[in-house]
Amino acid sequence: MIDLHVHTNISDNFLSASEVIRLAKGKGITHLAITDHDTTKGLTEAITLGQEIGVKIVPGIEISAYDYQRNKRAHILGLFIEPGHPSLDLLCTSLVQNRNQASYEMVNKVIAAGYDISWEDVRKYEGGTGVYKQHIMHALLDKGYCESIYCNLYKKLFRRGGSSEAQGIAYIQLDYIDAQEAIGAVREAGGIAVLAHPGQLGNFEAIDEWVELGLEGIEVFHPSHTEEDRQMSKYYAQKHNLIMTGGSDFHGFYAEKPVELGCLDLAQDCINELLARKRRIQDKNIR
Repeated sequence: MIDLHVHTNISDNFLSASEVIRLAKGKGITHLAITDHDTTKGLTEAITLGQEIGVKIVPGIEISAYDYQRNKRAHILGLFIEPGHPSLDLLCTSLVQNRNQASYEMVNKVIAAGYDISWEDVRKYEGGTGVYKQHIMHALLDKGYCESIYCNLYKKLFRRGGSSEAQGIAYIQLDYIDAQEAIGAVREAGGIAVLAHPGQLGNFEAIDEWVELGLEGIEVFHPSHTEEDRQMSKYYAQKHNLIMTGGSDFHGFYAEKPVELGCLDLAQDCINELLARKRRIQDKNIR
């Protein structure tokens, strides 16, 4: 079994890399891509642990990007990237710092709204790259303000807002990374750029353009995808010879809906195709 989209507490999973890898081993998963948001921190250690217990770790990243031409969020996965590569660090460092600062400001807004939590209450859950909204909700859960992470209180505080609904009272907008730059950075780091859950974020119309910039894969199999999303993803994969990937987008206790590790729709052929494509990219860069 394979899973090419998994998070740890380095970003916004409640479980550590060690816990996730051991859980994967128990489920019979042979290849596991750790794709924490906007960082490659912890990948080297994860690869070593995977070797020790018999799970092959695919070094990855999920870049929180934005399609500024169409005004939509977009998540770009990088698979088989080089951990700590300067192109990724340079691109993502400011976003990680800005997210943590925004979280600090959101906590202050939550406190100002009358909720009895502190920055210290929240920070005890962050595992390496700062505080996420899930950590704030966990602190609120501890104090009895809610019974789950994603609930009506989450919407009240952090709703993005739109034409028919107001923003949450503690919401702060982040400036995300340009999706085009994200694709370029993944390629510079020796990785395969994959468009994550395009159905969830409505990114299909950008694919023709992004393929020209180096997009090499598309996440067909994702818990949020409907059958229509899967078929549309397969259409673009066939149109542009994109590698079809998939994963659980595992966040443990911090998941919006319960999911199990593993993607039953993938086989070893997917790993072989990713590695072959990576070699072709490297050969082209050498020439």
